[in-house]
Amino acid sequence: MDIKKESSQYLLNTYKKSICLESGKGCIVYDLEGKGYIDLIGGIATCSVGHANPAVVKAISSQANSIINPSNLFYSKPQIQLAKKLVSLSSLDKCFFSNSGSEAIETAIKLVRKVTKKKQIVAMKNGFHGRTLGSLSATWTKKYKKSFEPLIPGFKHADFGDIVSLKKKLGPDTAGVLMEPIQGEAGVIVPSPGYLKEVQETCNEYGVLLILDEIQTGCGRTGKFFCFQHEGLKPDIVTIAKGLANGIPIGVTLAAKGLDFEPGDHGSTFGGNNLSCTAALVTISVIEKVMPQVEAKGKKIMSGLEVMEKVKEVRGKGLMIGAATVGNDYVEKCAVKGLLVNSPHPGVLRMLPPLTITNKEIDDAILILKQVLNGNGIYD
Repeated sequence: MDIKKESSQYLLNTYKKSICLESGKGCIVYDLEGKGYIDLIGGIATCSVGHANPAVVKAISSQANSIINPSNLFYSKPQIQLAKKLVSLSSLDKCFFSNSGSEAIETAIKLVRKVTKKKQIVAMKNGFHGRTLGSLSATWTKKYKKSFEPLIPGFKHADFGDIVSLKKKLGPDTAGVLMEPIQGEAGVIVPSPGYLKEVQETCNEYGVLLILDEIQTGCGRTGKFFCFQHEGLKPDIVTIAKGLANGIPIGVTLAAKGLDFEPGDHGSTFGGNNLSCTAALVTISVIEKVMPQVEAKGKKIMSGLEVMEKVKEVRGKGLMIGAATVGNDYVEKCAVKGLLVNSPHPGVLRMLPPLTITNKEIDDAILILKQVLNGNGIYD
């Protein structure tokens, strides 16, 4: 089987691909030839507790042997258990389950317009919220949008990190402010301390809802289960997905008390199915065990990056890390040496490893990064 040829022949051309990964264990993945790689991509932050995590494998195998998707026409015990757990973790009130981050954002857009009876949503420049038409309308980057216009009207964009810019965009028809606590696809852009609190206060002052996109920052990625908890925020709507079920598709829109749909307003055939909810419940239990070590592991990686010759700046929180580099040709060089990283933005390497990554694996990854980023082709 010629993987590259048949991929080109049978799959729509939406991703640039290089390696075919066949298996994985923890933070190590293996290609068709059996070569191992330290995985600092982690399924783009989806494999939060490691590839083939035994607890998750056992849980989904058992659930698949029982019932996978009874549909939302019937009650589901795992769905209710997961909603209850997420409400307790977030201090929000209710959940809607879907299958991806983009769908969670679509739900948030519909909900905020439904409950406020207003149409305008202010998002952030350089923000990314997905590629479906609604989430794409909220996304800033022009190259993702140009070919698909006209998009959904009613979106404005403020400068991320600039509270004055935000206030200028708010008006009488503003339903909500939608933003990532840390901008992931923009290259891991972390706002100044206190900025998110200012956004919260501004939303309260202007009477608009605060919608936080925690699709990449949530599920323990930054050292707390939700990134907004670092600053004690009380958002009205929060979206999560990616790492919640360790690679099983799931998306969640959490809403504060009083924000709700009516039957028929929204739905999802596969959303909240028993398999994904069971996987999420077990994944959360593992995340809660390893989360206390996330901050230290992140600092270990960042301190290693900061002294490398070709690294200009290191940004991040917990195990969501971006390194601004001199040049932009390091992804393939790292892969050749057995390390997977990606570059969501020119001149930035992003690292989103499983939260279960070991200190030994971090040391090994740093050695490879030194060889690639020190510009001399040797370990120092």
